[in-house]
Amino acid sequence: MDRNKIIKQHYWKLSIVSIGIALVCSLLAYTLKHSTEWLEVSVFEWISDTNTWFFLLFPSVGITAIYFLRKWLFHNRKNKGLTEIFKTLDDRKDHLPLFKIPSHYINGFLTVVFGGSTGVEVSTVVATASIGNAVYEKGGVAKMYKRELICAGVTAGVAVLFGNPLAGWLFAMEVVARKFNKTLFLASTAAAITSGIFVYFFDNRPFFSYAVQDWYTSALPFFILLSLLCGLLSIYFTLLVTRIKLFFSQINNNFIRVNLGALIVGGLIFCFPLLYGDSYHGLKGVVDTAITGGQLSLGILFLVVILKPLAASLTLGAGGDGGVFAPSIVAGALLGLGFAVCCNTFFDTNLILINFILAGAAATLSASIYAPFTALFLACGLAANGFELFLPILIACFVAKYTAQKILPYNAYTYDGFLAKRRVTEMAD
Repeated sequence: MDRNKIIKQHYWKLSIVSIGIALVCSLLAYTLKHSTEWLEVSVFEWISDTNTWFFLLFPSVGITAIYFLRKWLFHNRKNKGLTEIFKTLDDRKDHLPLFKIPSHYINGFLTVVFGGSTGVEVSTVVATASIGNAVYEKGGVAKMYKRELICAGVTAGVAVLFGNPLAGWLFAMEVVARKFNKTLFLASTAAAITSGIFVYFFDNRPFFSYAVQDWYTSALPFFILLSLLCGLLSIYFTLLVTRIKLFFSQINNNFIRVNLGALIVGGLIFCFPLLYGDSYHGLKGVVDTAITGGQLSLGILFLVVILKPLAASLTLGAGGDGGVFAPSIVAGALLGLGFAVCCNTFFDTNLILINFILAGAAATLSASIYAPFTALFLACGLAANGFELFLPILIACFVAKYTAQKILPYNAYTYDGFLAKRRVTEMAD
């Protein structure tokens, strides 16, 4: 058998295996997304209707449950988010163990349902990457394609979470793979097509119920100004995450470490219920109020923009499962809304609110994860006809990313690598 025929057989096998991984990961992401969303909203409404003092305690209940599950069921090993994926990709002998699938699935679910102010995105990404890694470890033709199979799982997970297979494909390429070749393209594309079909039949609805109508070139300076603010917001978020995690890692008493951050988060939620869980439900409510002409308090709006990254950082520092995805989208969207309302109120600019909501979400996410194309296509998919805003959101994503990168050359995802390089440099000196 000639070499070209062998290569084609390997490509076919890689495609088939990637499709199988994508189906499993699509189902995992779908169940985690909708079970978390349904129970989070149900618990929030129950607390709101019965006794709002429960907001103070519920984050502690969730994070304490995670602590004991980690101790008794998951080998007492902490979940470290995307760092786990980077480590296993950079060292072929390092693997994501199978227990990481239920660990991230259950811990992400408990964190958000009980009010921990983050999202299930990173939990889903690591769980789906673990599925790809498990198939790789089975051997056969898959033994050649560790990075490809992990990316196939991640592609499907992100695609289903946001109903956007292209965003899943770009996230796998930009953030996880960090390089591009024929086999990565093949595996991720097969997974994107599979998850796209899954989304089409089971979860085909945009995040916002409002359609983007148009935008005007005269608004470009405002998009750029907003993106600069979003870059600064992402820097603030990154510094909070890294400093608060470091602070909590130095607390030896487990009871204090688990409950200190959770109780502070509970206090913040008690004062500002919009901070509960991933805040997607609250964001939709605020956007509905703004676009239908309801009254908004700009002071409270901007305070929530500042407090959402703080609440997310405290949740993660205390031991909750999650990452910067949901907080970046929510805080960025609220910043875009507040920015547009301010301009319209004080400068009579007539900016279109939904346009700046999407641009703020995209720009902040782009600066937080250094993945402008992922943020661009994800944000454009959040509303019907969102791709009408392709150009201004593209500009906003790159301006925000380079603003953040210029001031802070590492982000929340690459912070561990940054510290490792710094230690090596210090030892060399």
